[in-house]
Amino acid sequence: MSPTPAGTAASADRSSCHNLTAPNAVKAAVTAAYQRSFPRFAHIQPVPGQFFYGQCGGVRYAATRFESTPGATYEELVSMQDEGGATKYFRSTSAGNWSYVASDGFPRGPQGCGDVPQIPVALAAVWRNCSVM
Repeated sequence: MSPTPAGTAASADRSSCHNLTAPNAVKAAVTAAYQRSFPRFAHIQPVPGQFFYGQCGGVRYAATRFESTPGATYEELVSMQDEGGATKYFRSTSAGNWSYVASDGFPRGPQGCGDVPQIPVALAAVWRNCSVM
């Protein structure tokens, strides 16, 4: 699936972007959005401690990597070996629905999520370029 352009996302002002605490409902909605785009992944969840969630203006964004859950088929496990290492990026619609918009390249660029045009540069900075300490 090709990434969905995010319009003027890259031009968001840093003062309008902030990090949010991701409730389980958001994590589930983001996972469902990825599964709609890639239905072969029925048994996945966000990797613990690697879920980024924020907002710029009225638009919410999320970024995460996924891992297999119990019940994953052999095909899912093999596919997740390739897909699991890449961070996936999402954007909410005005109706609150989530859409998959992009995935990291492999290997990941030097600026992490700051290299992903669908994520506002200001939000990537707030997220420390999606780095996990």
